Amino acid sequence: MSPERRAEAEALLARATSRGAIKRLAGELGDPRLREAVLWVARHRGVDLPDEALEWPAKRLLRRARGRETEARKRTNPVARDEAFTCVNCGAAVTPAGRTARDHCPRCLHSVHVDVVPGDRAAGCGGLLVPVDAVRRGDRFHLTYRCRRCGAERHNRAILEVDDPDDWEALVALTARSGS
Repeated sequence: MSPERRAEAEALLARATSRGAIKRLAGELGDPRLREAVLWVARHRGVDLPDEALEWPAKRLLRRARGRETEARKRTNPVARDEAFTCVNCGAAVTPAGRTARDHCPRCLHSVHVDVVPGDRAAGCGGLLVPVDAVRRGDRFHLTYRCRRCGAERHNRAILEVDDPDDWEALVALTARSGS
């Protein structure tokens, strides 16, 4: 394999830093010699690739060659979950919002740290998420929560346009208290 081809493969892998870039760069892997060079570079970087990887779709080959295939499979978009629950802070019976997922109590605005990505129920913490800030942007409120157990911060929009909206006075009081 020529040093030029290896350098071309290295440069291609260096530019493949995001999903969009991988999609754009996949078109460049039409040349079988460049595919072989990408496979060679990846193996020399310590990425375990089988011989049949040369036949894979270009996007998959690039993700694996960059060591990003596992990362690419992680969910980052919200999971729609609109379930009734009982608030662990105030004991209110919370009904589903109807058109969007409700993850906090509309009365006291508290929540529980159960999600990594909204709706995935993948967080093992389970601590109480306390509203610490509310910012009003137009006719919307954006809430900031802090977990009492682990200290993680989460952000969420207040739900105002449903049958059982978030408590307006609680939102205004939180906005005034936080100075936003």
